[in-house]
Amino acid sequence: MKTTANDWVKESAFGIWFLNTETWQQRVLKIALADLEKQLPAQKHYPAILDIGCGRGNAFRLLEERFHPDSITGIEIDDALLADAIKRGKSCHCNVNIVQGNAEVMPFPDQAFDMVFCHQSFHHIIRHEQAIQSFYRVLKPGGVLLFAESCKRFIHSVPIRLLFRHPMAAQKTAGEYLALIKNTGFQLQEQVISTPYLWWSRPDIGALEWFGLPLPQQPEATLLNLVAVK
Repeated sequence: MKTTANDWVKESAFGIWFLNTETWQQRVLKIALADLEKQLPAQKHYPAILDIGCGRGNAFRLLEERFHPDSITGIEIDDALLADAIKRGKSCHCNVNIVQGNAEVMPFPDQAFDMVFCHQSFHHIIRHEQAIQSFYRVLKPGGVLLFAESCKRFIHSVPIRLLFRHPMAAQKTAGEYLALIKNTGFQLQEQVISTPYLWWSRPDIGALEWFGLPLPQQPEATLLNLVAVK
């Protein structure tokens, strides 16, 4: 499916570089997956996994190690990243398929996946309602959505505005994301919701803590991790 300028906001050159660094993989991706895994039901095998906004495929091996899928499908809108995603997919033992496309209108049949993994991709999407309905459509009954996203407070902070590119009008608070997911029909319990306040997600990029100053007692959520069930 061909994409147009109205479908997405292309990441900055810095962002494209940073999302492929060891810092990103260790401090962001792995930490989010560990948090999400703690919230999952006892099931450890998810035969078919969909990775939303898979980028260069950095999550493929991590998903395979944790959830033992038979197949992973990655969808990515930026065709400049597809070659690297295909290369990383070849390092997996399971089948990995890469599709260029928009997560709002995905070219997959209904009830095709046991897990949808959406890590730091949803806040890049412009039409959230359309995208979350698409996630719900492609999940099997009982399938899980692993959702890990930066919230409006973080995306609208000065450092992020300077270094990255996002559809600013589409950004949501943690509460707005929760309402969106619940209203779509997902089952969502309080014990599977996490709002970590990691240093890199704060508007001051951890400066307060670095200088020994107290953190806010009840800060607005900057990150939201959750597991929702269809």
